[in-house]
Amino acid sequence: MTANDIALGAWALVVAGAFTRSMAYGGLVIFELSFPMLVGNALRGHLGPFDPLILYLQIANCLHLGYLLVRPSLRSIPFRALVSIPALWFAAASFVATPWALAAALGYEPELVWLPFALCLLGLAQTLFTRREFVDIRLDGTHVDGLRRHPEGLDRRGKREADGRPVKVVQITDPHLGPFMSVARLRSICTRAVADDPDLVLITGDLMTMESEDIDVVARALEPLTRLSGRVFACHGNHDHAARAVVERAFERNGIRLLIDEALVVRTAGGPVQIVGADFVWRERAEHLRGLAERFPRVPGALRLWLLHDPGAFRYVPDGDADLVLSGHTHGGQVGLVSIGLPYTFFSLVSSIPDHGLWGRGRDRLYVHRSNGHYGFPIRLGVPAEESVLRLWWTPRSDLGGCPAP
Repeated sequence: MTANDIALGAWALVVAGAFTRSMAYGGLVIFELSFPMLVGNALRGHLGPFDPLILYLQIANCLHLGYLLVRPSLRSIPFRALVSIPALWFAAASFVATPWALAAALGYEPELVWLPFALCLLGLAQTLFTRREFVDIRLDGTHVDGLRRHPEGLDRRGKREADGRPVKVVQITDPHLGPFMSVARLRSICTRAVADDPDLVLITGDLMTMESEDIDVVARALEPLTRLSGRVFACHGNHDHAARAVVERAFERNGIRLLIDEALVVRTAGGPVQIVGADFVWRERAEHLRGLAERFPRVPGALRLWLLHDPGAFRYVPDGDADLVLSGHTHGGQVGLVSIGLPYTFFSLVSSIPDHGLWGRGRDRLYVHRSNGHYGFPIRLGVPAEESVLRLWWTPRSDLGGCPAP
């Protein structure tokens, strides 16, 4: 029996098991396992001393997904280190290496066959480690034509005491507790958020993966935020809908206020802030968000923030209703050129949905966080995860009346 036969047999076994769970899960497993299996088999014999690793990595992919059929829970550190992380790196590299595999399948000797694997090693580093950032956003109500990226609103001039005090916000979004986001890693993110002493911590959804739909797991990961009682608010993301009760109980244990189509006003050292938390919906988004705006009108003199998981819904927020919308969902585009200073991502090539950073539309602004974690494509590549403190320098809107409270 050849290595190719063994890889194909492992693939068939896991796929057959996946279809016993559901047709949708079976289709997902076929897609996720096919690149490591087909590309690995095509490139076997072309990677020199690394050839023996191909079968190990193919089996690791099968074990990673097969484990979900047996016990859908967070894996131990040894399992993640020896199985999940190498498997997901190889799955991503196999996808990138598809042109080389096609050349090999057609009988050509692929050149630089190591390149996609090396690139994905860099991506793996970006997936496992996050650089902290400070982001200054100027909210002065200037008009922006259409919906477009708005780097002009990112204030890099530096601020003096005379400019007043910003509202300091830490946004936590899309941690996706799973292979790359352990409980300890998310606890560390929350601990650093507490140390920054922000006015607000705002959680914009997608806490879990299929591995982490457990109240104790999520509550333990968020536990450091209990020290910021009255300053932590959240909305749902699409993955949270798979286990609403888990999210709600975990938030409740840690004193986090979940806003499901609700609004409130919080007094901060930077002035009053009105927070509108929108639930995640796929259909009739314009009607949903228009209804929220009508139910919870602006409070004069308060900075108005919307928590809206999907930035694709920003265009449906009624014009002029949001000083700033905070979103996640896109993981910053996840694959792109952000690491070398360019804004372009694969997501921006295939979609008109804002992918990362600050966007403007009329007088409204949208900040799309690159997310603390990710899900879907196995690793990040050229788009690092984000762990930032947002400093919101805002001016009360003259067209709305009212002044900020002292």
